[in-house]
Amino acid sequence: MKKLSLLMLVAIMTLTQACAQFSAPSNVKAAFAKKFPKAKKASWDKENDTEWEVEFKMNGKDYSANFLTNGTWKETEYAIKKREIPAAVKRTLDTQFKGYDIEEAEVSITAKGKVYEFALEKDDTDLEVAIAPNGTVVKKEVKKDNEDKDGEKDNENDNEN
Repeated sequence: MKKLSLLMLVAIMTLTQACAQFSAPSNVKAAFAKKFPKAKKASWDKENDTEWEVEFKMNGKDYSANFLTNGTWKETEYAIKKREIPAAVKRTLDTQFKGYDIEEAEVSITAKGKVYEFALEKDDTDLEVAIAPNGTVVKKEVKKDNEDKDGEKDNENDNEN
């Protein structure tokens, strides 16, 4: 019984420590609360040694935002529906990316401004495209077969021989 109690105590301490790793520093949480006072259901994740990401709901939409460990806001993203794409951006998609299907559409806002980001697909070609609100293409990148939207390798097929 003593061993079982000790094991339970160690397990609880380990779980507590693991959960504590995903609690952003108070200055980062304060910066988030100031920038997004109407946010609900915030869930934090440490992106790397210098950056935290928070996923939250606001105005009926799912958002994500990134903050540096010093509390500086970096970026906010949220998905949009095809009908929410502005006319100038839609014209660019229709002319420069004719025949591509929109797999994903989102808005990215940084200190530099707003862009509309798209994951596009046509036959065996996948593109990552960013378009400014005026319709100017600011990024066009061919996505490799084994990368997800953020450029991270997709391990889905890694275990196949």
